[in-house]
Amino acid sequence: MGPKKPGFLPVNLREMGERGWESCDFIFVSGDAYVDHPSFAAALISRFLEAQGFRVGVLPQPDWKNPQSYTVLGRPRLAFLVGAGNMDSMVAHYTAARKPRSEDAYSPGGKAGFRPDRATLKYVEGIRAAYKDIPVIIGGIEAGLRRFAHYDYWSDTVRRSILLDSKADILVYGMGERPILEIARRLGKGEPVSAIRDIRGTCVRSQGLPPELSTGALRLPDYEAVKAGDPASLRAYAEHFMLQKLHADPGIAKPLAERSDGDRWVLQNPPAVPLETTELDRIYELPYMRRAHPMYDAAGGVPALQEVCFSLVSNRGCFGGCSFCAITFHQGRALTSRSPESLVREAETLTHHADFKGYIHDVGGPTANFYGASCPRQAKGGFCPEKECLYPKPCPQLKVNHRPYMETLNALRNIGSIKKVFIRSGIRFDYMELDKQHGREFLETLCQHHISGQLKVAPEHISAPVLAAMGKGDHGTYEKFRRDYTEMNSRLELKQYLIPYFISSHPGSTLKDAIELALYMKKSRFVPDQVQDFYPSPGTMATVMYRTGLDPRTMEDMYVPRGEREKRLQRSLLQFNHPDKKALVIEALRTAGRADLIGILLT
Repeated sequence: MGPKKPGFLPVNLREMGERGWESCDFIFVSGDAYVDHPSFAAALISRFLEAQGFRVGVLPQPDWKNPQSYTVLGRPRLAFLVGAGNMDSMVAHYTAARKPRSEDAYSPGGKAGFRPDRATLKYVEGIRAAYKDIPVIIGGIEAGLRRFAHYDYWSDTVRRSILLDSKADILVYGMGERPILEIARRLGKGEPVSAIRDIRGTCVRSQGLPPELSTGALRLPDYEAVKAGDPASLRAYAEHFMLQKLHADPGIAKPLAERSDGDRWVLQNPPAVPLETTELDRIYELPYMRRAHPMYDAAGGVPALQEVCFSLVSNRGCFGGCSFCAITFHQGRALTSRSPESLVREAETLTHHADFKGYIHDVGGPTANFYGASCPRQAKGGFCPEKECLYPKPCPQLKVNHRPYMETLNALRNIGSIKKVFIRSGIRFDYMELDKQHGREFLETLCQHHISGQLKVAPEHISAPVLAAMGKGDHGTYEKFRRDYTEMNSRLELKQYLIPYFISSHPGSTLKDAIELALYMKKSRFVPDQVQDFYPSPGTMATVMYRTGLDPRTMEDMYVPRGEREKRLQRSLLQFNHPDKKALVIEALRTAGRADLIGILLT
C-alpha cells in the first residue's frame, strides 16, 4: 500500500531537504498545478513511482520562458518526466471556435496563462536548455494522442509526431504505470536511455530504417504521404488511423513504424497490458494528500479539485466506441474494475478529510455503469479489433450485469458517515437497457439513491446518419430509456429530470439533420442552455472524418460541416428559442429550403 503518508511530494529544495534528499530520481514537470489526488496524472504517476522506492519531485507549471525555472529541484538522478496536464494544452486554452478561454480549472485560482500552448514541446525545450544531456520521458493525454502524424485543428495542418518535434527520448502512451516503472528500473540499473527501445506502451525515435521492421513491425503510411490535402493523402491519413486502431489490442498488436521527413522514424511498441484489479486497487489507495499544494492557498486553490476531491474511480477503460472520444486511444477498450473492498476503504479514508461533508460526488470512470470485461474474449485479455461492442448493434457476446456495481454502491451507502453517494460520470443508457435481469433494478437504485433532481445523459443526436458517424446506436433506445426513467420516478414519487447532451456540427451532420434535432427538441420541450460544438482533437475517429471527409471504417465519402458560418447555423438550431439566435435560425431554415418551419420553430 506504499509508505505512511509523508506529506506532499517536494516542489523545491527546501522540501527536498526536509526529506533528507540531495537529489530526486525523477522530476515530473506538469502543465497542471500540483494537486496530490489520484485524478491528477502527475500525482498518480509520481506516487506510484514513490511506492516502488524512487524519489520523485514535482515541478508544476514552470515558467517556460525561463530555463532556470527547470532547475528549482536540481538535476534529477535518472530523468525528467513531462506531461502537459490532464487536458491537451490546446484544448485547455481554446474553445471549439478557436477562441482563447478565459479560465483554466487546472491552474491556481482558475486563471488562464500558467501553461504555454503545446506545453509538452515547450517544457522539453526548457529542460534541454537547462540540462542538455538528461533523459526526458514524455507522456499523458497530449503526448500520447500525438504520437504519430496527427491532424492539428488549431493550425489546420497535419503535424509530425510530438516525439520528433520535442526531441524527447521516449514517449509513453496510454496508461503509463507499467511502462514508466520498467523505464525507471532500467535507468536505475544504469542502462542508457538510448538502449531502452522495447518497452510496451512506449514510442522511440530512430534515425534511419528501424531494425524492428525486419522482425515483424508494420509500416504506417509516411508522414509525407498523409500531410497534404489531396484525395490520395486524405485516404492515406484515414488508413493510417485505422492501422493504429487495428493494433490497439495488447494481445495481438504488432509494433508500428512511421517515417517522417529526413528519414526520421517513430517506432511504437505494442500497448501495455492493462492493470489487474489488485494493481488498480493499490494505486488508488496510495497515500495521496487529496489537496492542492499549500502554495496555491492564497490564490483560492485549484478549481478542478472541487468536483473530484470526494469522487471514487471505480473503473478504467471503455468499450463504448464513440467516434468523438479519445478514451479508446488513451485508456484502451479493455475495462478493469476496482474491487468493492478497495472502494470502501478509499471512501472511509475520505470521511476523515477535514472538508468532507458526507457526500461522495461520483463512483465511476469513463463510463460509470460498465463493470468488468465486456465478453469472454476480453476476459482473456483481448478484443475484436474490427468490431465494436455496442455499434451498430450490441454484440451477442456482450456480458451485461449491473449487479456487481449495485453491490458496490450499496456497500458505500452503508458507511455510517456517508449521507449520499452520487453518480455523475457518464451512464450508458443503452447498456443499461440491455440488462434484462438487473437493468430495471439498477434504474430504480439510480433514481432512488444516486441522483438529486436531475440525471445527465448523452444521446448526442437523434438523426440516424449522425448517430452512425458517432458510433452510436438507434435513437429509439434513448426514447425507451426516457420513458423508463419517467415511469420509474413517477412510481417512486420523485420529481427528477433528464438532461440530455447533444453535439452540434459533428461529421455527418447536415443542416437537415440539425433541423431534425431542433424539431425533436421542440416536441420534447427541452432546449439546452449550452451546446457543445464538435471539437476535432487528436486521437479520435471523428477527427479523422473531419480532416478527410471520409468514414475511415468504410472509406466512403461523408458530409462534414466546415467553417464558422455553418457551425453557427447548426448550433443556433439547437437553441432555437433563444432570442439572440432568431436571425440565425431563420437563415439556417432558409438555407436548407425549410422556410416553412420558421413559424413552427419560433412560436
